[in-house]
Amino acid sequence: MTGENTIMSDVAMVWRDMQQGDLAAVLAIAARVHPDYPESPAVFSERLHLFAAGCRVAVDARDAVHGYAITHPAMLGHPPALNSLLLHLPPQADCLYLHDVAILPTVRQFGLGARLVALIEQHARALQVGYAALVAVNNSGDYWRRHGFSDYAGTDAALRKKIASYDDSAQYLVLALP
Repeated sequence: MTGENTIMSDVAMVWRDMQQGDLAAVLAIAARVHPDYPESPAVFSERLHLFAAGCRVAVDARDAVHGYAITHPAMLGHPPALNSLLLHLPPQADCLYLHDVAILPTVRQFGLGARLVALIEQHARALQVGYAALVAVNNSGDYWRRHGFSDYAGTDAALRKKIASYDDSAQYLVLALP
């Protein structure tokens, strides 16, 4: 996370594939950005192992990590509970689930969130699934709605329980792909 205290207006920020060697930086960013939603290092490692194609880091021109995003195939309406291992991916997945995203405040002005949504849409289409989904935390629901996500209509007791593992204000949102 070199340079995280510096505003880097002249540095290009890009998303690249996450590598095993990035996990220490990812864990540090998670602890800083999501202190109220702690997850075990095993959760991050498992997601990278199960679906490396869905794990990305936001880096500057020096390859310093300033954010991360983790996605994986899932079943619509069935997100994992916070801090839980998947063990395997569903063979008949119908959505790409954004498990976690965290971007350091010092680089949020570089449009990484909007570029991430475009990457998620592209990846979901390549997987031939009809949806992308996420649990919005930290009052981010409006942000995701501005990027095309909407409230999921199919909330049942099991889904409410999983969402509640995040907090009382968490929201399950879905992006339908044409």
